[in-house]
Order: sequence, then C-alpha cells, then structure tokens
Amino acid sequence: MLDPSDIKAAVAAGLITEAQAASMAALAHSRRGARENLAPGDEPFELFKGFNEIFIVVGLIILAMGWAGVVGVIYVDNISNPQQSAVFFGLISAAAVWALSEYFVVRRRMVAPAIALSVMFASVAALSLTAYFAQPFMVAQEDYSSLPLPFALGTAALLIYWARFRVPFAMAMIAVGLFIVAILMAATTSGTPQNPSELFLLSAGGPFAWITLLLGFVVFAVAMVFDMSDPHRVTRRSANGFWLHVVAAPALVNTMALSLLEQDTTAANIILLAILAIFALVAIVIDRRSFLIAAIGYIVAVAAAVFNGDGAAFTVLILGIVLLLLGAFWERIRAFLLRLMPGFVPLHRLPPSSYVRTPK
Repeated sequence: MLDPSDIKAAVAAGLITEAQAASMAALAHSRRGARENLAPGDEPFELFKGFNEIFIVVGLIILAMGWAGVVGVIYVDNISNPQQSAVFFGLISAAAVWALSEYFVVRRRMVAPAIALSVMFASVAALSLTAYFAQPFMVAQEDYSSLPLPFALGTAALLIYWARFRVPFAMAMIAVGLFIVAILMAATTSGTPQNPSELFLLSAGGPFAWITLLLGFVVFAVAMVFDMSDPHRVTRRSANGFWLHVVAAPALVNTMALSLLEQDTTAANIILLAILAIFALVAIVIDRRSFLIAAIGYIVAVAAAVFNGDGAAFTVLILGIVLLLLGAFWERIRAFLLRLMPGFVPLHRLPPSSYVRTPK
C-alpha cells in the first residue's frame, strides 16, 4: 500500500511527474470515498461524508434564503424593468454559486455541498432566464411557446457547470432539464397534458409518453457510457451513471408498466411482470440496483395511489418478494447470469463479480 510519502518520494526521484502524483492522490481519495468499508459487489452510494457537510449545506440554504429575500426587496423597487433586473441578479447569484463551488467542490471535494450548489445554480439559471424570456400573459393563457428557450438555455448553463465541477447530481438535473424542454416543445404543438399520467400512458392522446420513452432510452445509453468507462466504480464517472440510471428508470420502465397497470387485467399484469423481469436481468448484469429500485419503487407508489384493482395489489406483493430475494442473493444471481452471457458481451467493461472471473 502506498502512502503520501511514497508518492512524494516517487516525484522527487523523477519516476512520476507532479501532475501524475496529483492524479494518483485524487484517484486514491475517490476510491476511499466510494469503496471503503463496502462489501464486495455492493453499489457505491454517497450523499455526504460527515455531519460537517450537512452543517455547510444548512448554511448554504440559509444564505440562499437571505439572498433571495434581499433580491426580492430590491427587485420590487425596480419593477419598472423586471427583465434587466432578473438578468442582473441572476448573473450575480450565478457568480456567487460558482465561487462557492470552486472552494467546496474543487478544493474541499465535498459531496453534499456539491449537490446543494448544483441545485442552486440550476435554480438561478432557470428562474433568471425564465423571467427574462418567458411571456407571463401567454403562459396564463396556456400558451407555453415562450418557455422552451429559457429552459434549454438553463440546461446548457448547467452543462457548463457540470463540465467545470463534474458534480454527478448535476448530470441527473441535465437529463431532467432535457425532459422538460422536450415536453414543453410538445405542449406547444399538441396541447398540454390533461394530467400527469399522460406523461407515461401510451394510451394517452398526445406524444408525451413516447417522448418520455425515447428520452429514457437516451439517458440509459449515456448512463451506460459512463458505467462502462469505469467498471470498478471508483471515479465520478460511475456516480454520473448512478444518477442517470435513477432518471432513466421512471422514464423508461414506467411508461410501459403504467400503461399495463391501467388495463388491470390478468394478461396485462403477466406482461408487466415479464417486462420487469427483463429489466431486472439487465439491472443485474450491469450491476445497477439503483436502476431497478427507482423503476419498481415508482411503479409501487403509483399503483398504490392510483390503481386499486386486485391485479395491481398482487403485482405489488410479487414485486416486494422479488426485491427481497434479489437483495439477498444479488451477487450469486449475477455470477450465474454472467456465466451465461454470449461472447460478444463486453464483460471486461462491466463490474467484476466476486463469484466469477471475467475475461480480460
């Protein structure tokens, strides 16, 4: 095991450069955060490293609330030119969030403050750009044609933020931003959805469910790119994949599942279980519990709240049993499935199993 003094000695001896030493230290830090005290085959998940991060997040929230109050008072005094005021205060707020991110994300490498700051930056971008570009009178008349542009620009701004700070949670918000932009663009041509279920029900009249399904596939594909670039799950690329899977699952799986739950027939519930079984196999092979639990958890919540038929109740019961069995025997099931995989499956780019050797 190398310690910091060994790395310094290697630099002094000319074996590695200072840039390489910094990269090695960053990788070691990332591995400790992601894999330390983690059981073999378990999926890394980290929201904060200690209570000090929660302390800082609370401070950031209070600071944001105070700044919002001050901006509100000044904004009212300049109501004669609200658009310019929105841009002015938006730029100041974005610069402040950016400066705080330089310290807490880049220098201190904190997890929870990084998530909070990325949410703040996205909120500032969305609110200020919407205030500048949106037309309130058009929105009041259910004409949303002025909204796609500010949300698209806000998503682009968040992408720039992610490119600098590489906050994984920001990648999930980018995916959600693209989803919002696509839905708003569809709403301007096909009318607004009458209720939230139209976003997932393929039987609905508008194109919203099909857009949701397509974006789910796209987000899942991008998540797999991140995952396959870091099969050992030791860098932020894996965390990016984690959050993208959380976004992709409701969009991808639930569009099919809720359309079947709506029918509430024995055949529909059997088809639903078959589809979920396929997605469960995919989740096990790629070793992503987050993908499966986000999909099934959403289905259970909606089924319990909306669909009250006997078929839905039995489906939820079976899903609970399946999840418990998968949680207990995930690695053994995965090892068995990996041994059945055909040769063209790039097992070397998937997380290795503690029960099976994957080819190099």
